[in-house]
Amino acid sequence: MIRFLDLGKVNAAHGAEIEAAIARAVRSGWYLQGREVASFEEEYAGFIGTAKAVGVANGLDALILIFRALIESGRLSPGDEVIVPANTYIATILAITETGLTPRLVEPDPVTLQIDPLKIEEALGPRTKALMIVHLYGRCAYNDRIADIVKKHNLILLEDNAQAHGAFYDTRRTGSLGLAAAHSFYPGKNLGAMGDAGAVTTDDEELENIIRALANYGSQRKYVFKYQGKNSRLDEIQAALLRVKLRHLDADNNERRRVASIYYDSISHPDVMLPPTPDMHRNVFHIFPVLSDRRDELQRYLKDNGVETLIHYPIPPHRQECYSEWANMSLPITESIHSRELSLPISPVLTDEEAIKVATLINNF
Repeated sequence: MIRFLDLGKVNAAHGAEIEAAIARAVRSGWYLQGREVASFEEEYAGFIGTAKAVGVANGLDALILIFRALIESGRLSPGDEVIVPANTYIATILAITETGLTPRLVEPDPVTLQIDPLKIEEALGPRTKALMIVHLYGRCAYNDRIADIVKKHNLILLEDNAQAHGAFYDTRRTGSLGLAAAHSFYPGKNLGAMGDAGAVTTDDEELENIIRALANYGSQRKYVFKYQGKNSRLDEIQAALLRVKLRHLDADNNERRRVASIYYDSISHPDVMLPPTPDMHRNVFHIFPVLSDRRDELQRYLKDNGVETLIHYPIPPHRQECYSEWANMSLPITESIHSRELSLPISPVLTDEEAIKVATLINNF
């Protein structure tokens, strides 16, 4: 079986360094808010290209804490609208509704699968205050048109960078393009922990200070609580192993580009559409999506031939039971993507032979 993502092999590639880092954290006797977290925050901010990074418990908390901090600082108010791509993982939208804000779902470009800049301005209303772009599949969603829209309408630009650790827009990395960005280090991410972990990156000192307090029960000094906060802290052991994997992230992303190049060069089937070949520098290929009207049949065929695939995502957010108030909303491009998308195996440890086998099987489908 060619696994969709073999995390055992991914981590084994840096196993000795990871084990030494974890042992160092364990021996320290300090497991929260210590040197490993402080060092990771500094190193990750340097990697992304921001002044600050705040380690938190997971990616969803990172998103929620950004919106909470914007409300606490008076830059957003409950009921304000946030434009967000309809084609995204539900966490992006959960963070908006969780904080009393209103999501405005915008369709993707059917070619790039990212939010369509031409549709953003159509969605603007009198209470639209922010735009959350999502660098889905590891592809940079930002472009010059979005930059112009943000400036023209004085929008707060935010980033969901959960799937794009290390991706670029020109010479800048995703996660440094807006006021703040949320990052998930869920084990399957390009920079993955061995459990849940996340971070917020920003250049805004006020926002950083509020997020840091909110994530620590709302406290800026011990037993004094300025905000109604929560407990959302990155622990020392996860930070220690993330520091190791961060050192290898660019090289690991290059290995993902190697696999993607094989797919682009080798897959040719009239019923299987590959998104257009991107600038490889911009894309870190967290997911390699293909689209097919015969998606379910193709997935069964690949499974029968020893290839594991996943679907990102089978049900779009506006069709989920938790958002039943959107049941009559029509988003045909998003719905089409979710009914046709299939994710092929891709990781730093997938071999050329395995990638060629996947491509050959698809061509013979």
